[in-house]
Amino acid sequence: MDATAGSAEATQGSVGAYDIARIMQAIPHRYPFLLVDRVVDIVPNESAVGIKNVSINENFFQGHFPAHPVLPGVLIIESMAQTAAVLVVETLGPSAAGKLVYFMTVDGAKFRKPVVPGDQMRVHVRKEKQRGNIWKFTAEAKVDGKVVAEATYAAMILDR
Repeated sequence: MDATAGSAEATQGSVGAYDIARIMQAIPHRYPFLLVDRVVDIVPNESAVGIKNVSINENFFQGHFPAHPVLPGVLIIESMAQTAAVLVVETLGPSAAGKLVYFMTVDGAKFRKPVVPGDQMRVHVRKEKQRGNIWKFTAEAKVDGKVVAEATYAAMILDR
């Protein structure tokens, strides 16, 4: 199979991208803790790709580390979770109104390369399974097509 056929299959069933305004309607996070700028390639109940544009102007770079700024690994994991939360909201539709997505577990987190100001991090999230209000995901964060971090995690969907 050629690459174009594979990409056509991957986008079949996908919905429109979420810009920052739509993300803010979907999840409650706000600056300085909103860690996804756009969500694209959303396939409800399957997968999504979150985009985080990393800028030196972000407050955590003042202390992590001033002479060698690096995006903290826990914030990469949080970006994965926020991308998954948008996927959950898109999957559940109107029934997700007023609900929050809470972390339960993070397993197998690996950080392979530092993410630095100027990078565009693309977070590839895939739903592994769902049982009731508990969802399990795998995610890879990539910069320039190279994996910089990965993790498996579970979240619980609850009313506010």
